[in-house]
Amino acid sequence: MAEFKKITPFELAENPFKLIGQDWMLVSSANPEGEVGGRDYNTMTASWGGVGILWKKPVVYVFIRPQRHTFGFSEANDRMTLSFFDEDYRPALAFCGKESGRDYDKAKECGLTPVFDSNENGRAVWFDEAKLVIKVKKLYADWIKKDAFTDESPLTTYAAGDFHKMYVCQIEEVLVK
Repeated sequence: MAEFKKITPFELAENPFKLIGQDWMLVSSANPEGEVGGRDYNTMTASWGGVGILWKKPVVYVFIRPQRHTFGFSEANDRMTLSFFDEDYRPALAFCGKESGRDYDKAKECGLTPVFDSNENGRAVWFDEAKLVIKVKKLYADWIKKDAFTDESPLTTYAAGDFHKMYVCQIEEVLVK
């Protein structure tokens, strides 16, 4: 296993706009009870999200569509992780964004090594090959709603009406290599 160093969210040196919007991330959630029906966790590539301060806590904002396999895991568990990688892993991120965990063991297909831990908030999974891992606990969740838009231009993203669920998550731990 790679050597990670724990830092505070305030010590993050990388630009979150680049990390999320250009480099992408893997959002992962594990089954809180361990392996059930051969599925222990799932991960998906995301290029949407955010970081900030809310309710006097460092938080991340995670958005997941209901048809994504990761959605069921994120609904069942209070914990998630965001894993960020060097550019060498772009093909793995592309695969994890295109293919479903219903059909593939994404980690195996991409040569990624899942790492698990548990605490009172649930189980977490991230990847040993990541350069940065943010472990989070859900604080709030709600659906993006069509009637809440004040500008209609983003609605083109939802031509099928498949609105994301937004999760506001407190940052529990930040790990860097």
